[in-house]
Amino acid sequence: MSAHERGSGCAGAGFCPFQLAGIAPVQPHTNRTTWTAVSAMFVLNGALYGIWASRIPAIAQLYDLDAGDLGWLLLLLAVGAIAAFPLAGRFADRLGAAFVTLRIAVLYTVALGLIAIAPNVATLAVALALFGAAHGAMDVAMNTWAGEAETHIGRPVMSSFHAMFSLGAGLGAASGFAAEHWGIGITLHFIPVGLVFAVITLTWARIGWVSATQNTSQNTPLFPLPRGPLVAVGLIAFCTSMGEGAMVDWSALLLIEMTHATAAHAALGYSVFSISMVITRLLGDQVTRALGPTPTARIAGGIATAGALCAIVSANYGATLFGFALMGVGYAVIMPLAFSRAARDPHLSPGTAIASVSTLGYGGLLLGPPLIGFVAHATTLRTGFAVLVVLAALIVVLAGAVRAGRA
Repeated sequence: MSAHERGSGCAGAGFCPFQLAGIAPVQPHTNRTTWTAVSAMFVLNGALYGIWASRIPAIAQLYDLDAGDLGWLLLLLAVGAIAAFPLAGRFADRLGAAFVTLRIAVLYTVALGLIAIAPNVATLAVALALFGAAHGAMDVAMNTWAGEAETHIGRPVMSSFHAMFSLGAGLGAASGFAAEHWGIGITLHFIPVGLVFAVITLTWARIGWVSATQNTSQNTPLFPLPRGPLVAVGLIAFCTSMGEGAMVDWSALLLIEMTHATAAHAALGYSVFSISMVITRLLGDQVTRALGPTPTARIAGGIATAGALCAIVSANYGATLFGFALMGVGYAVIMPLAFSRAARDPHLSPGTAIASVSTLGYGGLLLGPPLIGFVAHATTLRTGFAVLVVLAALIVVLAGAVRAGRA
């Protein structure tokens, strides 16, 4: 009997909550089906966020938002996500990571639709807070499921899962480019495309995986933060996700401000970044096995630093895109290394450990964009992006923290 079967109490039983929910087992849990199911959730998570990110300039224009206004709205999105991290970790431990992931995925899709139909800035703010909460909760749950899948498969695959997130984000951003090019409005873009991604990926994820469960609520604070060696892991994740968050929300606007690109061409900035991340993450597990976690993190941090410098030094469209591509290569393997380390922490359960690293780490993904917006409002967007150079260099300094925890 597998660990996830023991944890569910469904093995050999006449009743299973997954059957009631319509997510009963439909195929054996081979390495291939396990990888496909988890990857599908990473694709969906990335795609929905990429769809949103690709139309930020259009949304800013639609609601007449300046950099400061947009910064406050992005801060609400961040607050929603950070509030959801610890709750998602608890639910993943108590109900099972797969169970939580599949259900949050549905709510996440609905939240994207709410952004599309928001009639004014106030309702847009509420929709963004819900969208951020769903994104953050799904991120914790699916990474916990990914840790289980990596153990089941028996070799490092975390980087490949994150490659699927980047693939989804790139596809979502590409849909934004197409929508801009063809003059399709926000509503007719977000709702149909989001539903297509959700239906396809949720179908692939229906393998009936049931995670092992444990009740950690009595021993865990409401908002767990990294402790011990995980503090440095969280800081590395923070530096990385600050860069990723800046690319999600500000790369298009940076291209417009610095190179005078059109909105359609500016939308390609995040696609280039995401594609470079996909390619690098597909190779990331092999690179980590060959070099080890710490050297891999140091090299990656150096490449990200060079890319951030390239992106802000030149006002040339091609050179800025090249800088974005280097940033994608550099950031690609850092988060997989951080989550693999958290999932093997000897002191915390996987859900709690990943939630604690996510609180600090993905706090950067969601807090970074509004902070850069405030800096850009006071100075320039180029100055805001210069912060990323310093943070990328800090990854090099802290790289030793990603050494494996328990085996």
